[in-house]
Amino acid sequence: FEAAIPIAIIAVGVSGAAKRKNALGENVIIQSIGACSGVIVAGAIFTLPALYILQVKYPEMTVSFMQVFISSLLGGVLGILFLIPFRKYFVSDMHGKYPFPEATATTQVLISGEKGGSQAKPLLMAGMIGGLYDFIVATFGWWNENFTTRVCSAGEMLAEKAKLVFKVNTGAAVLGLGYIVGLKYASIICAGSLAVWWIIIPGMSAIWGDSVLNAWNPEITSTVGMMSPEEIFKYYAKSIGIGGIAMAGVIGIIRSWGIIKRAVGLAAQEMGGKGNVEKNIIRTQRDLSMKIIAIGSIITLILIVLFFYFDVMQGNLVHTLVAIVLVAGISFLFTTVAANAIAIVGTNPVSGMTLMTLILASVVMVAVGLRGPSGMVAALVMGGVVCTALSMAGGFITDLKIGYWLGSTPAKQETWKFLGTIVSAATVGGVMIILNKTYGFTSGALAAPQANAMAAVIEPLMSGVGAPWLLYGIGAVLAIILTLCKIPALAFALGMFIPLELNVPLVVGGAVNWYVTSRSKDAALNTERGEKGTLLASGFIAGGALMGVISAAMRFGGVNLVNEAWLNNTWSEVLALGAYALLILYFIKASMKVK
Repeated sequence: FEAAIPIAIIAVGVSGAAKRKNALGENVIIQSIGACSGVIVAGAIFTLPALYILQVKYPEMTVSFMQVFISSLLGGVLGILFLIPFRKYFVSDMHGKYPFPEATATTQVLISGEKGGSQAKPLLMAGMIGGLYDFIVATFGWWNENFTTRVCSAGEMLAEKAKLVFKVNTGAAVLGLGYIVGLKYASIICAGSLAVWWIIIPGMSAIWGDSVLNAWNPEITSTVGMMSPEEIFKYYAKSIGIGGIAMAGVIGIIRSWGIIKRAVGLAAQEMGGKGNVEKNIIRTQRDLSMKIIAIGSIITLILIVLFFYFDVMQGNLVHTLVAIVLVAGISFLFTTVAANAIAIVGTNPVSGMTLMTLILASVVMVAVGLRGPSGMVAALVMGGVVCTALSMAGGFITDLKIGYWLGSTPAKQETWKFLGTIVSAATVGGVMIILNKTYGFTSGALAAPQANAMAAVIEPLMSGVGAPWLLYGIGAVLAIILTLCKIPALAFALGMFIPLELNVPLVVGGAVNWYVTSRSKDAALNTERGEKGTLLASGFIAGGALMGVISAAMRFGGVNLVNEAWLNNTWSEVLALGAYALLILYFIKASMKVK
């Protein structure tokens, strides 16, 4: 989860300790500024550590603080500016149609801190239970984080021979997330996951079991049949999800064309001096003026051009112009995808979209003559700008939804967000350099899996090796078919991209939501139970997020109390299933107990 929830908890705690009255509006802004840290880090950590990883192999590559800072800063600013024209559509026009799980949880934290009393008690209790539950798993490892069918010999044989496996994450936070997402979207997401894990992965093993499919990744040396289901997912099936997400973005842009035209038209009117178009807009719908957004976007793009020309592309104008077209086009295209994903499931598939960006950037830059180590640096910095822009767009739509629910002025949120972006970008650059010098990103406790994957993909591409276009194409065609069948393509593709163990709990949480809101013939009682469940789910998410930060800090400080031998024992998974069943039982009972 993003940093929004822990920041909201801190804001509520500080305002309470300071005995500030009517601090809700302030806390919304504080939370929005603080949440920048999470989205900027997410944007940077997926790509920029790959520069350090490749630097080990190519010592001639140089990485400076200014490269990390400027790419994070300009990407963050670009994400804010590109998202604002779509705020009204996602936040207001589609109100009630998207669950916004993280925004819901954060809003409940802020409201409970303001109201106290009966509103705060169930949230606090669920936060304590969910937080303690997840803290025990992450810090002490009393039971396993996941339950899988490998728990018995028959399941192990199915995984090895038929490549069939079932997994579920038994965490409290993901269960709460599923409750807020709801059964409808959770089922679509999980259907995408099951299509990959129960049809595509076993199917690939059955058809190409004796083949080594490594045309786009020379590092693959095993036959498909010798791979585990997880390896087939990592090297092949996940790419189908990336293709689906990319096509869902294109479809989203086509469907949003009217909104884009209106936003551009409004900007043109204001730029032409017709400034009366916003006079009658109420305060809670007032964004920064389109003139500011248009001028700000142009200035930001010019700054990116200068950064690319004088630093990344080393004075090559053609490479610079090609790079800015790619960065601007992809950032704008996928802004709606990032916002849509956060609105549906609370998870931004930014790493998948960035991987697609890196592949496209590498192929195009090689075609215009940029290759080798300098090409790798260029592609990764381009990817860093895009990744940060998309991460910011997804995270900021959460802040704006919170503000919409609580009556904040969007223009104020948008203004303060720039401050948070500057501070976060400066911080992440320094921290990343220190961590690389202290620990390194290639292995050990700070091995960056996404960045290592980016480095592994980009190195052969910059050497002229191809990309898995066939798999991307299959995902794209599937997204078109789903759209024609009126099934949300993005939700299904997200399920194909996000690991199975994180998607199954969404359905479990969604099923709990359905159960507690359908047991009575009294609609008012069902609604009350549903709202109580939302409070508890928000508590699970908030507690899990906060204790996750504490557990991670302990690990970073060298405190590791987990017994790995016990976690490798199948009984740890059996115990996990038992603990998960008790957690679900508490969730149901507490949700249905209303006055």
